[in-house]
Amino acid sequence: MGVITMVFVLIHLLFGVASSLVIHSIPWKVPCPQQCVCQIKPWYSPESVYREAPTVDCNDLLLTQLPTSLPPETQTLRLQSNLISSVDQGELQGLANLTELDLSHNSFISTRNLKITDLPALLSLHMEENQLRHLPEAAFSGLPNLQELYLNHNRLRSISPGAFKGLGNLLRLHLNSNHLMTIDRRWFHSLPQLEVLMTGGNPVDTIQDLNFKPLGSLRSLVLAGMGLREISQRALEGLLNLESISFYDNNLTKVPKEALQKLPGLKFLDLNKNQIQLVQKGDFKDMLHLKELGLNNMEDLVSIEHSAMENLPELTKLEITNNPRLSFIHPQAFQKLPRMESLMLNSNALSALHRQTVRSLPSLQEISLHTNPIRCDCLIRWVGVEDDKPVRFIEPQSTFCSEPPELKARRVKEVSFREMADSCLPLIAPSMFPTYIQVRQGDNIALHCRALAEPEPSIYWVIPKGLRLTPSTRFGRYQVLTEGTLEIFGVTAEEAGFYTCVAQNLVGADTKSLTLKVEGSGRAPITYNQINEDSLQVHDVKERYALLSWNTGHNIPAARISWTANGSLEDHHKHSIRILAGTRGFNLSRLQPGTHYKVCLHMGPNDTSCVHLRTKEEFILDPCADLTPVFILCLSTGFLIILVIISCQGRTMYDWKEFEITHSTILTQEAKAFMAPVSLQQDQEKLSEDGGKVLSGAKPAQDVLGTAKEAF
Repeated sequence: MGVITMVFVLIHLLFGVASSLVIHSIPWKVPCPQQCVCQIKPWYSPESVYREAPTVDCNDLLLTQLPTSLPPETQTLRLQSNLISSVDQGELQGLANLTELDLSHNSFISTRNLKITDLPALLSLHMEENQLRHLPEAAFSGLPNLQELYLNHNRLRSISPGAFKGLGNLLRLHLNSNHLMTIDRRWFHSLPQLEVLMTGGNPVDTIQDLNFKPLGSLRSLVLAGMGLREISQRALEGLLNLESISFYDNNLTKVPKEALQKLPGLKFLDLNKNQIQLVQKGDFKDMLHLKELGLNNMEDLVSIEHSAMENLPELTKLEITNNPRLSFIHPQAFQKLPRMESLMLNSNALSALHRQTVRSLPSLQEISLHTNPIRCDCLIRWVGVEDDKPVRFIEPQSTFCSEPPELKARRVKEVSFREMADSCLPLIAPSMFPTYIQVRQGDNIALHCRALAEPEPSIYWVIPKGLRLTPSTRFGRYQVLTEGTLEIFGVTAEEAGFYTCVAQNLVGADTKSLTLKVEGSGRAPITYNQINEDSLQVHDVKERYALLSWNTGHNIPAARISWTANGSLEDHHKHSIRILAGTRGFNLSRLQPGTHYKVCLHMGPNDTSCVHLRTKEEFILDPCADLTPVFILCLSTGFLIILVIISCQGRTMYDWKEFEITHSTILTQEAKAFMAPVSLQQDQEKLSEDGGKVLSGAKPAQDVLGTAKEAF
């Protein structure tokens, strides 16, 4: 039931309750027509003014004409469900106080048979459920004070442009459930005071520009059940005082946001039971007086996007319920909704509601999440966290965890946040898109893919040719939007095949696939058995990893790589890992050095491509392996040169004890002779003359160098 319809039902219920509290029907002691009942009954005027009205009730008597001898004080005359087909002026003569005349469910085929003009007090006329087919010019001109006119559930196919002339005081007009094909703005030129217009249930598929502009006083408009496909940008222009509007049970595929922007005073909006798939960014923005919004019972609704509702300062209640495919509400879907108190989200396909969504609603008091497949993981941890302003759950006893298995069937409110992980895998809801879709050549289609996770996942699509398309990219007839929607423009046979959406984050990934068939293309979707045996290639092999690649030319959503090691220190069991769709390369790591491996790529039940590889031996570095004798000699020479420099600067000679021999004093003199300046060499020559025998046992300087080299 739409919001507006519910409002009217509630009003009537309240009236009924009020009347039962104020006064019951009491007998009216007057001469009453035969078979009729005369009573004093509660009655409300079209302006909701309460009265105790003398009433003559002649309902369900199979009357073919009005009863005679009606009491002149009669205010309400009820003739519902009879066989009356005409009324003459004389039959109502003398009823100067008649305010309501109910001729519903009778046999009128034309308003020309309703000859009533001299009823100055008449406010309400009920002609619903008759067989009226046409309204001529000035059909009710003799009722200038009429405020309510019910013509619903007739067979009206046409209405003359001036049919309502003379009804300048009319407040409510009910034209719903007829056979009208169009709505003509000329009907309303004579209705400047009209406040309520109900045209639902007529086969009108389009509202024309400025259709309702003459109705500047209109407060409530019901356009339910008309088959409307779209609302033009200027269709609602001129309705400056409109407070409520219902589009219940139409064929709208998107929110008519441009038209709604023409309604500055709108308070109640009913979009229930339409074919809207996405509530997109800016669909409900800057509607400064909107209080209640209904988005219920939509078979195709899958997602509430980022900033779908923004700057709605007076919105207090939002109903998004009974949408079997709604599985995604963006964490930032609600922006600047400071007075939101009630959020109804029950009976959808939601696996989670992000904590950021809840925290963006500072005045939230109650929420309903029951009858959803809630996944009790990181995204729903906020439910178990104590808060200064706790939110009341509606029907908490019916709000259960559906995953993970260890928490299944537990009440969400009873699960501690400590039992839920602080990060979680992406999840693409199965209800997001079907597994199979058929379109006609030339159609434009949109495939929607959304996922929630912590950390936030990234999304990409893989098309039948195996190419990966990331958001904000365009390729041929394809375009991937930022949110994850794949659009295909002008579908041809080339676009038929298998499509896969991949959502991944640091924790893992999730995939969902569908088959697209194009009518008349005669092309069967690509199957798995079309790979080459040598499609798997090895590009680089090191001690502990190998780089692999492959090129299949089509989308393989269920590929995996397996590998077995032979003759290694690790076990000999086969290892396997899943490969995401659209992947064409893989770094096979954590291998053992010097080991033979058999690696296979599995692309389907019977499609396998294998290679053999051997990792390199692990190289251990020997710090002395490259120290050749020549290199050692060079180092020794450099070392001695450093000693010479130090000697020239007047520093003390290093102690050469490691070269000690029996005649250490003579060896020292030999070394000094090798390195000393000229003055020191002269002293040494003198020493040689005095002690030639001793020196004969000494090694020359060249031999000292050789000894130093070997020691190094």
